[in-house]
Amino acid sequence: MRRIFGGLFFTLLSLAAHAKGKPYTDSILQALNQTIERAAAYDSIKIKKIDSIRRQRPQGSPELTYNYYQELYEAYKIFNFDSAFSYGSKMQQLGHQLNDPVRIANAKVKLGFILLSSGMFMEASGYISTVDINGKPDDLRVEYYKLKSRFYSDMAAYNQDRFFSPEYMRQAIAAMDSALQLMDSTGFEYLFHKAEQLYKRGDILGALATFPNLNDPAITERQVAVAACSLGSMYQKNQQRDTAIYLMARSAIADIRTSTKETMAAYTLATFLFELGDIKTASRYIERAMTEAVFYGARQRKVMVSNILPIIEEERINTAEQQNRSLIIYAAIVTLLFLALVAMTIIVFRQIRKLKQAQLAITKAHMRQQEANNQLEEANKIKEEYIGYFFHSNAKYIGKIEKIKQLLEQKLAESKSATDFRFLINSINVRQERDELFTNFDRVFLRIFPHFVDEFNKLFDADNKVQLKENELLNTDLRIFALIRIGITDNEQIARILEYSVNTIYAYKTKIKKRSLIPNEAFEERIMAIKAL
Repeated sequence: MRRIFGGLFFTLLSLAAHAKGKPYTDSILQALNQTIERAAAYDSIKIKKIDSIRRQRPQGSPELTYNYYQELYEAYKIFNFDSAFSYGSKMQQLGHQLNDPVRIANAKVKLGFILLSSGMFMEASGYISTVDINGKPDDLRVEYYKLKSRFYSDMAAYNQDRFFSPEYMRQAIAAMDSALQLMDSTGFEYLFHKAEQLYKRGDILGALATFPNLNDPAITERQVAVAACSLGSMYQKNQQRDTAIYLMARSAIADIRTSTKETMAAYTLATFLFELGDIKTASRYIERAMTEAVFYGARQRKVMVSNILPIIEEERINTAEQQNRSLIIYAAIVTLLFLALVAMTIIVFRQIRKLKQAQLAITKAHMRQQEANNQLEEANKIKEEYIGYFFHSNAKYIGKIEKIKQLLEQKLAESKSATDFRFLINSINVRQERDELFTNFDRVFLRIFPHFVDEFNKLFDADNKVQLKENELLNTDLRIFALIRIGITDNEQIARILEYSVNTIYAYKTKIKKRSLIPNEAFEERIMAIKAL
C-alpha cells in the first residue's frame, strides 16, 4: 500500500512539473536565489549554536567529555571538515583511554564519514577496514554499513571503469543490504535507502514508488536535503528534467537553511541547467558549489567543480561573444532603419502642407466650439443675473408692502373708525411673503445647483457640516453663500434681502469661514467653483 501511495505522489509531482513547464522551475529557482542571499544569516545561526555547545564543556568524567566531543563533531560534520576531524580524533583518543571498543569503533566510523566526504578515499578506507563491527550496537552497525556502502558507491562513480566499478557497486549494494536488515522497515531511513538500492539495481520505477514522501512533516530539513538530491538524480535519469531541477533546487535550499557545506545539490543543479543551455544560472550555482566545497574542505568536490567550472565559464564567454555579434547585427539593422526613417521623414514633410490645411479646418471648428461655449457661459450668467434681479425686485416689493403697512397703521391710529383698515392690514402678512420668497429662492437655486449643499459641506469637517431641518431646503448660512454664488456679493444687498443688518451678515460670513477647512481668502473662490447643473 505504501508503494502504491508513494508512486502516486511522485507521479503527480512529475505531471505537475510537466504541466507547468518552465514557470514551475522558475519559481523554485527564484526561491533558491532568495535563500542564497540569506545564506550568511543561516551560517551565523549555525556558528552561534556551535559556540553555545562549546560553552557547555563538562568537567571531570571522560565519558561526558566523549559525548561533548561527539556533539561538536555532529555540529561540524556537514559544516567544516577540519573541525569535525579534530573532534572525531579526540573521540578516538578518549575511546582508547577508556579502553572502550564501542566508542573506538564509533569514532572510526565518524572519521571515515568525514574523510569520505572530503574525498580522501584512501584515508577513509584505512578507518573503515580497521573497524571491528562484530557485537556492536545495531545503530552503530547501521551507520558502519551505510558508510561502507557509500564508500564503494563513490569509488564506482569516481573510477567509471568497466572492470572495477561494477565490483565496487556490488559491494556497495551488499553493504546497504546489511544495513537495511537492521533498520525499522517503516522509517524514513529504511525507505530512502531501500529506494536507492532499487535505483542502483536499475529499477527506477520501483525506486520512485518506494521513496518516502518529502512533504511528510515528520522528516527533518536535513533529511529533505539528502532525499531530494537523490530523488532529483533519479528523475534526471528518467528524462524528467523539470522535476529533477525542482527537486535539486529544493535540496539546495534545504542545504543552505541547515548550513550544510558537504553537499552535491548546487553542483548537480548547475550541471542540469548547463545541459539545458541556461548558462547564466548554471554559472551562479557552480560558483556556489565551489564556495561550499572550499569552506568545507571537500577535496574531491573541488576537483569535480573545477572540472566543469571552466567549461561553464567558457560557454558563458562564448554566449557573451555571440551576444556581441548579435548586437553588431542589430546595430546594422538599426542603421538601415534610420536611413529608412530619413526617407520617411522626407515623405512626412511633404504631407505637412496637407496636415496644415486640416489643422486650419480644425482650428476653425475649435473657434466655433469656443464661441458656443462663450454663448453658453453668457446664458448661465444671464440666468444667474436674472435670479439675482428676481430676488432684488421681490425684496423691494416686500419693503414697499411693509412701508404701506406702517402708513396704514399710522392712519388707523389717527382714525376713529378702524374696522376696515384693520381688516386690510391683517390681510397683509409680510413674514409669510418673505418666507415664501425664501422658499421660492431655495427651490429655484437648488434646481440650478442641485449639489450645492453637498459641495458646501465638503469644505468643513464632520462636526461643522450644515445639518438641515426636516423640510428645510436651505438655512441662513447656506442662503448667504447661495446669494454670493449667483453674483450677489454686496453685504448690504444680502442683508436687505435676508432682512438682517450688515453687521449680522458679516458676522455670519466670518463665523462660517473660520469653521471651514480651507483658508478664509479662498473660501468664496471655492463657493464660486461649485458647478451649475
